Amino acid sequence: MTRIALATAIAATGLDDDMPALLQACARAGLQTGVLAWDDPTVSWQRFDAVLLRSPWDYTERLPEFLRWCERVDGVSTLLNPLPVLRWNTDKHYLAELAARGVPVVPSVFVEPEMEPLPSLQAFLAAYPAAGEFVVKPAVSAGSRDTQRYSRGQEFAAANHIARLLDAGRSALLQPYLPSVDRDGETALMHFDGAFSHAIRKGPLLQPDQGATDALFAAEAILPRTPGEDEVALARDVLAAMSGLLALDTPLPYARVDLIRDTDGAPRLLELELCEPSLFFDHAPGSADAFARLLADRLAGSAQQAQRAAL
Repeated sequence: MTRIALATAIAATGLDDDMPALLQACARAGLQTGVLAWDDPTVSWQRFDAVLLRSPWDYTERLPEFLRWCERVDGVSTLLNPLPVLRWNTDKHYLAELAARGVPVVPSVFVEPEMEPLPSLQAFLAAYPAAGEFVVKPAVSAGSRDTQRYSRGQEFAAANHIARLLDAGRSALLQPYLPSVDRDGETALMHFDGAFSHAIRKGPLLQPDQGATDALFAAEAILPRTPGEDEVALARDVLAAMSGLLALDTPLPYARVDLIRDTDGAPRLLELELCEPSLFFDHAPGSADAFARLLADRLAGSAQQAQRAAL
């Protein structure tokens, strides 16, 4: 029987809402599973045919250590998603690369540790005069941690936020806050093996005058959503641009494309989640089974190729 490890984190134990449905679906697909923490040094990852990243949600606090772990796992098992994808996607500078490829991305300006916080923020605000509000977040972040929404009247508070990130050696990301989020929320589109599976609506996470969350991730209001045709098309274009950038020859087992609408109503990419995204199986009946069957088929195909190569 094929053995697959579902990687979480010690800090995320019991917090992954996808895990129960995925465990049951893997059993039905004939996969033997184990839920193990990436930061547990006693785990022998070579015992598994594949390691699927599900909820290593504290990696943003220690990215170099996490990527070294990914490299070790990649040397002894099949890492899903692949190592080059994880290296690229765990830092939001990828947004600039996708924008350079013509992907309509939420305008994103990076402030690097060697830059001055207040002048950088003032230059950003001058470049986007129509933005009444804006967001400051780390370039390496997840779950809305260290992320905050500001108005133009909070310029100095925002500059202090940026300074704290830069002083810690972290790059900051500045984005206009698009008002459609408060009305429509975000649309997250799940893709398995490159094909659209299902979508959810994520309610607005950042409230005015509310500090950043201290939890592992911010609480979310989730509902099923039927995406617009323009959202489905953009998600497809995003994945194609990503595949071109990374020279991938096969679709990824899983991907989540998070979109919001601009002031003109057109969808824009907010984030592309390829490392450890929630996949919201409970909001799409049958999706966990479809994903587990995909994993089983992929791993069976890989095993057959290895056997043929050994002959």
